[in-house]
Amino acid sequence: MTRDVLPVPDIDIDEVRRYRLNRVRQTMADNDVALTVLTNPVSLRYAVDFREYQLFQSRIPSYTLFVPVEGPVVMFGAAHDVDQVDERRPGLLLNTFDRGLNRQHVGRHLGSAVDEFLVELGVPDDSNVALDRMFVGDLSSLSSNVTVVDADPLMELARVIKSPGEIDCMRHSIAVAEHAIDQMRTILRPGVTENELLAVIHRVNIANDGSWLDGRMLASGHRTNPWLQEATDKVVESGELVGLDTDMIGPFGYCADISRTFLCGDVAPTAAQQDLYRHAYEEVHTNIDLIEPGMTFAELSQKAFTQKPEYVAHRYVCMAHGVGMTDEYPQIRYQPDWSRAGYDGTIEANMTLCVESFTGSEHGGEGVKLEQMVLVTESGCEVLTDYPFDDALLGT
Repeated sequence: MTRDVLPVPDIDIDEVRRYRLNRVRQTMADNDVALTVLTNPVSLRYAVDFREYQLFQSRIPSYTLFVPVEGPVVMFGAAHDVDQVDERRPGLLLNTFDRGLNRQHVGRHLGSAVDEFLVELGVPDDSNVALDRMFVGDLSSLSSNVTVVDADPLMELARVIKSPGEIDCMRHSIAVAEHAIDQMRTILRPGVTENELLAVIHRVNIANDGSWLDGRMLASGHRTNPWLQEATDKVVESGELVGLDTDMIGPFGYCADISRTFLCGDVAPTAAQQDLYRHAYEEVHTNIDLIEPGMTFAELSQKAFTQKPEYVAHRYVCMAHGVGMTDEYPQIRYQPDWSRAGYDGTIEANMTLCVESFTGSEHGGEGVKLEQMVLVTESGCEVLTDYPFDDALLGT
């Protein structure tokens, strides 16, 4: 078996870290925010490359980062030094696990900590303070002049434009994911379970210093349609399609979000399977060719590939979305969903996007999931994922 660990490219990670923290601070300055309080584990990794207990932190926030637009960056609760952090302090204990059931007490504790820090910074007491996850609790101890705003859109805006170093990190994560897919295919044969296949992706990711999979998106046979049915102990049978969406938070904390569909067994695909695959392939590549900087999200949605009527009902949740350390802003909706969930904006150079298709009939049968990651350039798109498509399923 091929060794799981790939060579790590020579990336100036210190420059990547400086760029990201500067992006956070510039976005704060642009929005007149004096202090951002971060607890979201992805935000913590983006701002200061902090990765301690990330999944634990996602549900029991034990670490709190104070990022002022100017001044020292302070981490509350970290067990070790972090290069981008100027000072470590005891944890604020802002969760029920640490503090108990009295959320009012927790809120007052956070309010006091913020007020004290603003005094340390010497900023006006009528400043804007952004909270990373909208806090539920009594912030009555916070100065009445402070305006609390949501940090989530600020962090999304900061993350949306990638530096060359970030792109290099993403390329490495993609290479690991594609190697994982190769390794998975070595055991893809009749009799293997969906869980066994997915476990290979986990193994290769962890072996290469990756973090986790955002979902268990692997399904086979009838479970491929509709999409978003996660892996189970179902046994894969000869002649079945197997769909995979990596959703992998890989090396350096960057997401490799790649979808492919394979045929199990030494058999020829059916005409129906080929029709599904060609439709998904054409949708993804038609939409990639449309993307250019300056185009609005609405324009892309309006010009997008026209799906066959029987595939519309089971369409994917979006035609494209941003990607970086996880799925990111924006999410570009299909036209049938625009009035309910669409929002506009502008595609810019150095955004990274995932372009997707799920093709499955509303009348049942199997489905095909395909997805490519692209970098928006001044002239269009550079495709970042180069894992091959299936010539037999394409009928070429």
